[in-house]
Amino acid sequence: MTILEIKDLMVFYENAIAINNVHLACRRGEVTGVFGANSAGKSTLMYTISGIILDVKKKEKMRGGERITVLGSILYESKDIMAVEASERARMGIVLCPERRRIFQESTVLENLKIGGILAKREQGKKTMEYVFNLFPHLRNLKKREGGFLSGGEQQMLAIGRALMAQPKLLLLDEPLLGLSPLMEEILAVAVKNINSQTGITTLISEQYARPILPIIHYGYVLENGSAVLEGTSEELTDNPDVKSAYFGL
Repeated sequence: MTILEIKDLMVFYENAIAINNVHLACRRGEVTGVFGANSAGKSTLMYTISGIILDVKKKEKMRGGERITVLGSILYESKDIMAVEASERARMGIVLCPERRRIFQESTVLENLKIGGILAKREQGKKTMEYVFNLFPHLRNLKKREGGFLSGGEQQMLAIGRALMAQPKLLLLDEPLLGLSPLMEEILAVAVKNINSQTGITTLISEQYARPILPIIHYGYVLENGSAVLEGTSEELTDNPDVKSAYFGL
């Protein structure tokens, strides 16, 4: 069953096209991947699904900046949400873990998690926080450390944990491996797989570094210059010669 379906999506920044007629679907309970190089349109896609693009559009209009145009349809649980604000989408269960972590640097690990769970019921919050500490045991010993004093990998763990605290039905992970060591990439890829298998949360993950993520997805898309040029199951993409050449150097 499909939880998210994108049809004919186009996003323009002034006259520059960032997303070009993209069709994409996420099946409930599965991990879907979106792969592509820098400027392929991955973050724009995530901002559009989460609704943040609407906030950016308003701010640009108020300050007389670049005009942003969004066309097409986004169906979430069969409802068109193109005009729904980001805050309401979050309440509906669409939760974004943004690129470059963007945790609260001066707040502790515990405070960051509590902020993420502000809309959760008390028992939900307690249960999810315990799950986050079981998922990332390293964070348990860092509860009182400020976010700005964490390593990049620790900050990414915290960012994912904070997103989980918001009780997502659809978890959007925007380039979670960016700037991390190969070891940390592997740890986080396993964590994403565990989140899916243990909680059943539907996950859409965008990544430039496909090698660690391709084995854990159920289905994936490859973006180039804003267009989806390839799609298929994990096995189909892994066996595709173009994917092998671009992401595995084969």
